[in-house]
Amino acid sequence: MSNKGLNHMIQNEIIWWLTAIELPALSGLFWMIWRVKNQAHQENQAVRDKVDQTLSQLQQSLSNFRIEVAQSYAHNNNVKELEKRLIAHLLRIESKLDTTALKTESLKAKTEKAS
Repeated sequence: MSNKGLNHMIQNEIIWWLTAIELPALSGLFWMIWRVKNQAHQENQAVRDKVDQTLSQLQQSLSNFRIEVAQSYAHNNNVKELEKRLIAHLLRIESKLDTTALKTESLKAKTEKAS
């Protein structure tokens, strides 16, 4: 076989290999990659939609909770006023107890002198 005939045969085999094996294989790979990409994009969109829906629900729940807290719980000024009133009342009770204790000691001392 001549060199020219060998080159022609190798070229024919390369062309056959490209058309029969390589191009269909590459086409199949391209189609699979494209399909997987589209499928991943659709699933990603579904997850985004679910996350958006959940986020919206959480924001609504938080908003409702804030409204409930604002309506149901005591305001800071009210708590401070109540604390001042309680402290004043406790101080009056303490003062009365001190007075009672002094009177008791005085009476006890008088009864001890008398005995």
